[in-house]
Amino acid sequence: MSARLSQWGMGMAGLLAWRNLSHDRSRFAVTLVGIIFAVVLIAAQMGLFLGFSDSTTNIIRHAHADFWVVGKGSQNFEITTRINEREVFLARSVPGVAHAEALIVQFSTWQKPGGGEESILVLGADLNSGRAGPWNIVTGRLEDLRRPDAVMVDRVFAHKLGLGEGPESVEIFGHRARVVGYTQGIRSFTASPWVFASYRNARLLTGIPDGEASYVIGTFAPGADPEQVRADLARVLPRSDVYLSEQFAARTRDYWMFTTGAGASVLISVVLGLLVGIVIVAQVLYATTVDHLAEFGTLRAMGAPRAFIYKVILGQAVISATLGYIPAMTVSLLVARASESGAAVILVPWEMAMGLYGVTLTMCILASIVSIRKAMSIDPAMVFQR
Repeated sequence: MSARLSQWGMGMAGLLAWRNLSHDRSRFAVTLVGIIFAVVLIAAQMGLFLGFSDSTTNIIRHAHADFWVVGKGSQNFEITTRINEREVFLARSVPGVAHAEALIVQFSTWQKPGGGEESILVLGADLNSGRAGPWNIVTGRLEDLRRPDAVMVDRVFAHKLGLGEGPESVEIFGHRARVVGYTQGIRSFTASPWVFASYRNARLLTGIPDGEASYVIGTFAPGADPEQVRADLARVLPRSDVYLSEQFAARTRDYWMFTTGAGASVLISVVLGLLVGIVIVAQVLYATTVDHLAEFGTLRAMGAPRAFIYKVILGQAVISATLGYIPAMTVSLLVARASESGAAVILVPWEMAMGLYGVTLTMCILASIVSIRKAMSIDPAMVFQR
């Protein structure tokens, strides 16, 4: 029989694992519910983390810029020290710089058409270069922003700003503005909606005086060494900090996600979800093993190798993980899809979805360790004492 077990070990172990789990369907259902709950919680929290991280850098990533000149000591994109507008011309004078332009990013006040105020973030860019500004435009055209009082907002925040679907006149920083278009899916980590305007209009809608700007952005000439040009820019502009785009994005992301503690709180929720899943699955798998101690004792008495017992219990973990993961990921993707219409988006890229199966499998295997120790402590002689 021992030889037979060795020959058919994997198939027989899998069959026995399935029968152990399906014998008590109510308990098995509880196991799957626990796994689904844990995986959905982990996916939602990780998706929120990715969504928050994406929103902190979306403007930087979508701007067609190789470098950013920022106020000395600025730690994030939304809040910065203003710089002198003449630094645009100083940047253009540096060898290896193909283009440079000023950018305005400033908090302002939006007066809702129906009453009340809302904090907004105004972004003003040079419409001629098209290197910064709105994207994913679903209503209106970029050219419409050339009008003297034109702005664009995102549909996600239309209700928050007291807007309907069509063009509306509003008041920003005491000045009249007209919504000429809408974007889709451009979110801000600060929860203040982005309002896009031309560079000239943005100066009026934020109160930034002539001669000052929030940033200078630019591109490198073909063949230029990015680090060398960045160092030359830093030397020419000693009162500002100069970053490559990926460096400035990382600095902004790290500030909001870790310095403020927002990212840490989400990661703690992920860990808690994992622990909850392990505890629930461990309890159920342990109970399943205890209920079948006699069967495991019989296998030991018949000469089943220890490896076979391991396969049975680990097989229970693999089956539980797989059957729990599939509906959990389905629910997670539906939740992520529903979040697209809200201010906080949940991102579930395929890489994370695949990785979550490994997390689920690891969670169930860890939970089965206690069961393995219990099963291997059985005295085979107990079979003959019954």
